[in-house]
Amino acid sequence: MRAWVVRAGREGEREKTALDGGLAIAGWTGLDDLTDVESREDIRALVEAVYPGEGARVISNWTGQLLRFRHEIQVGDLVVLPLTSWDLAIGRVTGAYAYRADAPDSMRHVRPVEWLVRDVPREAFRQDLLDSLGSLLTVFELSRYNGAERIAEIVATGTDPGRPDADRFAAALTSPSKLYEAVSKRGPGTPLKISIRDFLAVWNAPRRYSAVVDQIEQDLSLLGLTTTPPFTEGSLDSEIAVLPLGDEPDRERTSAITRSGIQVEEETEQQPVAYLVSNLDAANRLPESVRVGDNLRSAMTLMILRKYAQLPVLDEDGRLRGVVSWESIGRARMSNPSAELAEATAKAREADRSDDLLDWIGQIYQTGYVFVRDHDLKVCGLVTAADLAVQFRTRVRPFVLIEEIEQRLRRVVDAHIPLEAIKDAVKGVVSARRLDSIRSAADISFGAYKHLLKNEENWRRLGWTADRDLFLSWLEECRHFRNSLMHFSPDPLTDDQLAPAQGMLDLLRSLDPHS
Repeated sequence: MRAWVVRAGREGEREKTALDGGLAIAGWTGLDDLTDVESREDIRALVEAVYPGEGARVISNWTGQLLRFRHEIQVGDLVVLPLTSWDLAIGRVTGAYAYRADAPDSMRHVRPVEWLVRDVPREAFRQDLLDSLGSLLTVFELSRYNGAERIAEIVATGTDPGRPDADRFAAALTSPSKLYEAVSKRGPGTPLKISIRDFLAVWNAPRRYSAVVDQIEQDLSLLGLTTTPPFTEGSLDSEIAVLPLGDEPDRERTSAITRSGIQVEEETEQQPVAYLVSNLDAANRLPESVRVGDNLRSAMTLMILRKYAQLPVLDEDGRLRGVVSWESIGRARMSNPSAELAEATAKAREADRSDDLLDWIGQIYQTGYVFVRDHDLKVCGLVTAADLAVQFRTRVRPFVLIEEIEQRLRRVVDAHIPLEAIKDAVKGVVSARRLDSIRSAADISFGAYKHLLKNEENWRRLGWTADRDLFLSWLEECRHFRNSLMHFSPDPLTDDQLAPAQGMLDLLRSLDPHS
């Protein structure tokens, strides 16, 4: 069994017919019956004949979608239909492809479907599966994250069981109240430990936006719970303990936290969400090291084997006593050819995992690295200049995608749509004063393009052959994505979360390759 998404048009124009008629419907107006078309090459030939103005990339993409709809979707497979109400319908395919010659042109290619549920809220999907629904395609498979089995479980129980590789216990924590129950059932010696990623999933949150952090902190306060380290620190895969904070003392006059033996960090005046050193994965991976008293030969051998430029020198408690590097070895051996580890150990800087990352950028670029210590003053990580490069590439990429999308939209609109038409399109959504200041597409907001291109004449002026409703709907998803970037989060975006922007940019590049 497989699971597929078959959209009903981005404006939902095929939605009612699909639900009322028990159908999954593909569009592609003008395309004739595919019943006797067996191969990909034959489908491609038909698509090329019907849409002669399209380039090879568009033809190949449409061919693939039609091949899925005609041949790959099988009886018994599940179909997800995103609805204009923002809910989703889920059905099971009950028959082969059919062509309805007497139906409207955009409703002829169908697969019979038994709709099992028609009002599944998006909240029923965990974020990774919900992100997988984001695609510009009309027909595509939910192949990642055990999608088919999870869709079937949502039909049966109304609940998404989560990724198969996720912690099964964590997947059962589907609400703050269930988290409280899990914590309260545990004894003092067995605190609930969970990754920050799975902890956020309790609130169905993929990242730590400020609003999400505020909500979680309010809920924890009401439930009498706390986390250590704070859930605002560390990477998404770092582990935290969730502890009872509000229970009364026992007969020995001690709290549950004291009985657990876990040291809870005191609250600071630091902002609850920031780019902390601990947000880097490298800050939470204990680096290989040598110990005080080891011989220099061991350190050099390890550095060659691992291609390390430096190693921390730790004492028996795991605390930093210095660093040995090829530079420090060279300096020591120049004055004493038989120098050992103690003479080749140089001073090293340590960042606390709770420090603001921005405060350490200069030091890391200057020396190439900084060691990271935890709240017990033990080394817990090593951040290098390469780690910073990866971090900021990840951060910058979403903004670069949105910037190129906006630049391409501005250029094509200015080139093809008169200024008065631009003003007319946004007249009802901006103030009169703002309207007078518009001199080009650069003066309208990202959201205004929806109103501008909804006008049939303006769309015609662009000369694009893409589906306008699909384009506008995807543009709206990009607007939501763009707005979400304005809400600070220290956590990186996944490829699935980037899909709306990347898909729109790919389409714009295909529609206007020379801009």
